[in-house]
Amino acid sequence: MALTNSQYDAVMRIYSRRQAREARELENRRRDASAHVPELQELDREEGAVGAGMARHALEGKGTREDRERLHAIAQRREDLLLSHGYPADYLRMHYECSDCHDTGYIGAQRCHCLKQAQIDFLYAQSGLREIVKKENFSNFQLDYYPEDMINPSTGLSARETMTYIYNKCRDFADHFDEKDGNLFLYGGTGLGKTFLSHSIAAALLDTAHSVMYYSSADLFDQLAEEKFRPGNFEDAISSSGDLLRESDLLIIDDLGTEMVNSFVLSTLFSILNERMTRKKSIIISTNLTLHNFRDTYSDRIFSRISSGFELLGCYGHDIRFLRQFN
Repeated sequence: MALTNSQYDAVMRIYSRRQAREARELENRRRDASAHVPELQELDREEGAVGAGMARHALEGKGTREDRERLHAIAQRREDLLLSHGYPADYLRMHYECSDCHDTGYIGAQRCHCLKQAQIDFLYAQSGLREIVKKENFSNFQLDYYPEDMINPSTGLSARETMTYIYNKCRDFADHFDEKDGNLFLYGGTGLGKTFLSHSIAAALLDTAHSVMYYSSADLFDQLAEEKFRPGNFEDAISSSGDLLRESDLLIIDDLGTEMVNSFVLSTLFSILNERMTRKKSIIISTNLTLHNFRDTYSDRIFSRISSGFELLGCYGHDIRFLRQFN
């Protein structure tokens, strides 16, 4: 997965600030050491002269082995001076956070391991999910909360069978995210694990450097309404929300149905669905509404988009949040 240009630029600005900070700290160490060890200034001048001669010899096609040996000797004398005055031997060297890429983010043309991790950290911070997914992830999902003797009369399956199937569907969605397009619609009563499973998918994708945007339904439409109707802002609320709402690999809208539904919400939701599905950008929606109530609330047009473009997963069981209060 490639970051958007704005995301990549934001990550690389971290590296630029890091390099600038390290250069400032090295300059401060140089001033400090020179003030206490005046002999270092003479070594700096000698080193500069040797370096200039080395460049000249290289242009003239002459060997530079002797110059390199002199530079090595100067470096050794510098370290000896520092140590004799109580400084670390590397006091006047650049101190990098990553010694492999020297804080450039790249080793040759390849991304350094630190850049890959920085991108994941950035995406986690952008998603706002870092803390919650430490607890709510696939490893911590417990099927024991779903009884085997609780049978869904509409399917004939037990709560355990139903949620095992949905859990596996969600794992498959995350594991094969890059291989196939797809959207999930999780519905059912409160406390059945819909949000937990959405967070689990988000964690799996963030750990592989995919961009995930998570919104509760109320927060999403409040934010878009504020941008839409703010004087002098963009005309289109979807556009004014920035690249991430359109371009993130996964958009999660949680608890759809808890917001106040009006014409703005209906038109905006349809625009989000239409634009992301056209771009083949995945969406997960969760709602406490039944399919019948959802269609009545959000119109046949929106229900048609969801029923034709999403995998519908009806959760079944007891309210886990309620059960946990007594465990």
